[in-house]
Amino acid sequence: MWKSEKALTSTLILIIVGSLFVGGLIGYSINYLTNSSRIKNLESQVADLQQQISNIQSQQKTQCENITNIKNVTYILWENISLSTLYEKVKDSVVIIRGFRITHGLWGTYYTQVQGSGFIYNYNGQMIIVTNCHVIYNAVNITVTFINGDGYSARVLGYDQYADLAVLSADAPESEFKPLEITNSSTLKVGEPVIAVGNPYGLAGSMSVGIVSALGRTITETQTGGYPIADVIQTTAPLNPGNSGGPLLNVKGQVVGITTAIVSNSQGLGFAIPSNTILREIGALIENGTYNKHPWLGASGIDMTYEIAKAMNTNITYGWLIVQVVNGGPADKAGLRGGTKQAFIAGEQIVIGGDIIIAINNTKIRNLDDLSTYLEEHTSPGQKINVTIVRNSQIMNVTVTLEARPAPNT
Repeated sequence: MWKSEKALTSTLILIIVGSLFVGGLIGYSINYLTNSSRIKNLESQVADLQQQISNIQSQQKTQCENITNIKNVTYILWENISLSTLYEKVKDSVVIIRGFRITHGLWGTYYTQVQGSGFIYNYNGQMIIVTNCHVIYNAVNITVTFINGDGYSARVLGYDQYADLAVLSADAPESEFKPLEITNSSTLKVGEPVIAVGNPYGLAGSMSVGIVSALGRTITETQTGGYPIADVIQTTAPLNPGNSGGPLLNVKGQVVGITTAIVSNSQGLGFAIPSNTILREIGALIENGTYNKHPWLGASGIDMTYEIAKAMNTNITYGWLIVQVVNGGPADKAGLRGGTKQAFIAGEQIVIGGDIIIAINNTKIRNLDDLSTYLEEHTSPGQKINVTIVRNSQIMNVTVTLEARPAPNT
């Protein structure tokens, strides 16, 4: 009996040990297969990573080759014009203008240097230099320096504060003068490329490129006494102090404007006097020393808005609202009316109730830009114009005889 129990026990132990061995073998096999699958997955991922690294290295190599070869790139504008070729064509025509302004103070006399740009133009065989009025205004000891470093004394032939234009002559030999061509700016369109060449911060012969971002703008400058400079070109070409007076060019190297102003703290917003203004005035500036044919309406005002229209109980949301007429001026003589009461609109105190100019000679007037541009481009002192106004919600037509703008306070 005891032997039988002992044999049974031994058998059970063998069965248990065998079961454990088989179970362990099965478990090992399962773990091995699982780990093997994971290892294969990891190996596949590593292979993918290695391929990605190889691709990145290939891309970096290509980029490095592109950077190495970038010096061989030729930048092309419209009509297959190369910027470098255009620059070589015009660089000798742009000059640095320097002078001094005298200030008499409590402790004596001070001299402040002024600096800008200008360009050469051939006016009926006479070589002149065109620049901005504000560059040379009230300046003495004016000089011009060509890009080759040669400098010469210069004198002012004439200037127009209302258009920010001035014309100089220089005591330089004929070989120095390489004139630019001035073309009609009326053909300009928004989006066209333009090139500015000048001397920002005295850095001679600097070029910048942009587009025409708007046309028919109106700006005012210190010397205009609050009167607008009309039909101004707005451009994205980067401008800086010292660019003033330099040419704004089209892709053919023709002058379409003269750079005149920048807006402080703006990004890519500059202005240029259109070449049409230069062509219209240059003869008078050379021959008479001034230009006195700016038409004058004799009124001040503001652009209409939806909020102003609501306050005036009118449905006309565009046009130019007359705030005040000058006693004895053209608008006053024609019976146009200024504002009648104060109103607080959109955070501002505004004089409302005046006539709203909505058209001149059947041309729609949306704002001051339209008004100033139309008058400057299409009218002259002594001309009668038909002005369409809104008065007390009634549309009326009034005939106004324009006069010449009064001389600026100098």
